Amino acid sequence: MEYNYIKICSSLLNKLPKRTKEIISRRFGFIGKKESLALIGQSFGITRERVRQIEKDGLSSIDIKKEKPVFDYFLKTLNSLGGVKKEQEFLSLLSDKKNHVFFLLSLSPDIRRKPEDKDFYAFYYNKKQDLNNIKKNINKALSFLEKKNKPVEIKEINKIISETQLELCKKIKKDPEGRIGLGKWLEINPRGVKDKAFLIFKKIGQPLHFAQVASLIENSPFANSQDKVYVSTVHNELIKDSRFVLVGRGIYALKEWGYEPGIVRDLITDLLREKGPLPKNIILKTVLKKRLVQENTVYLNLQNKKRFLRDEKGRYFVREIEQA
Repeated sequence: MEYNYIKICSSLLNKLPKRTKEIISRRFGFIGKKESLALIGQSFGITRERVRQIEKDGLSSIDIKKEKPVFDYFLKTLNSLGGVKKEQEFLSLLSDKKNHVFFLLSLSPDIRRKPEDKDFYAFYYNKKQDLNNIKKNINKALSFLEKKNKPVEIKEINKIISETQLELCKKIKKDPEGRIGLGKWLEINPRGVKDKAFLIFKKIGQPLHFAQVASLIENSPFANSQDKVYVSTVHNELIKDSRFVLVGRGIYALKEWGYEPGIVRDLITDLLREKGPLPKNIILKTVLKKRLVQENTVYLNLQNKKRFLRDEKGRYFVREIEQA
């Protein structure tokens, strides 16, 4: 249903004194942009506090009885949404005349407005709703997500809280795939190429060439359509980030998967210094878990007698150990 909100607002204001009507019209943006108390006070030669008082008295004196149907419509719409709704979405749902609807909602006897603060977006709620209960539900959802420590499907968290209440909290966000989580989580709110690349690796679950990573980022749900993902940028970002390990020619893997940086010779050296003499098959198996190289590459490195020697059992060890 679409009411003539401009006409309704004009009708409600017409019985007010001329100055009061102008102050309210300017405050709510009926004639141009919304104006501050100070700016309006300057134009009238009065203090901002006096402007506030005139506005308050004017609003409290408005008789809304003749416009009861529109206020009933607001309440019915809000109740259909669970009795609570984020401000900007509720205003948009009611009309494109947001300033006029905002004014009318401020006069509603049945609807309350919760101003925005550091934890919540501004929202409207049925006055029969307990604001403290809304906050308790949101805190339960926050505790649930902290315990899960990973994004969840909307239907899972809806067992605790409705989606309309969920969207009121600034700390809770949706990822591009519609899952719910905390805004501080990388999975929910990746920042920059490095984080997006990290999510790509986690999803694919295997080493990738940096050119593949660039392509996957560009076609992912969290891609920014305004920004081009350059292959060279991805390569530069990955090589600087300790979460990633270069395991082959242009191929990266996640360090948490057990891959380690360094050339094959150094990996073998570190392994033997840690474990002592080892047979060739164990060395091969261990190195291949940490680097994407050909088996022959490992064998060729083991033939470097300046670095590695074999004992009588055919096990390899680092030459420095023998000399020591």
